[in-house]
Amino acid sequence: MGHATPATQALTRAKLAFELHEYAYEAGQEKIGLHAAGALGVEPSRVLKTLMVEVDGKPACAVIPSDATLSMKKVAAAFGGKSAKMMEPAKAEKLTGFRTGGISPFGQKRASPVAFEQSALRYDRIILNGGKRGLMIELLPDEALSAARAEAKPLIADQ
Repeated sequence: MGHATPATQALTRAKLAFELHEYAYEAGQEKIGLHAAGALGVEPSRVLKTLMVEVDGKPACAVIPSDATLSMKKVAAAFGGKSAKMMEPAKAEKLTGFRTGGISPFGQKRASPVAFEQSALRYDRIILNGGKRGLMIELLPDEALSAARAEAKPLIADQ
């Protein structure tokens, strides 16, 4: 599997150190992040999923632990809007240049505002999608925020 994706290229250009992990992506998995965490043998809250949303009709990117659920109310507030909804997969793919199951907050074709769930940043290192199904990137939380030009905000539903 080739490792050069727009996501890895963006991190390389930013001169950030990252580690790649591959796993056998299985199409049709309902919870891709949980599947990736299991395949990599790490706790699900350390593997983050990238979700494309629309806040007041404008695109945005929410990055949350794979075992958590988005709170649309918190997402809207995080991006300064009144309402939020999930983006249709075809629209997310066209906007980001990535296929669903492989969307990364780094190197998107058309950059959208990005927010990371603040509680996910408590780990020494986090794991996110590398821009291709079955390819994950591990890096420092602060560097992930910097590379994605993201803010840390509360985004998940109370569990």
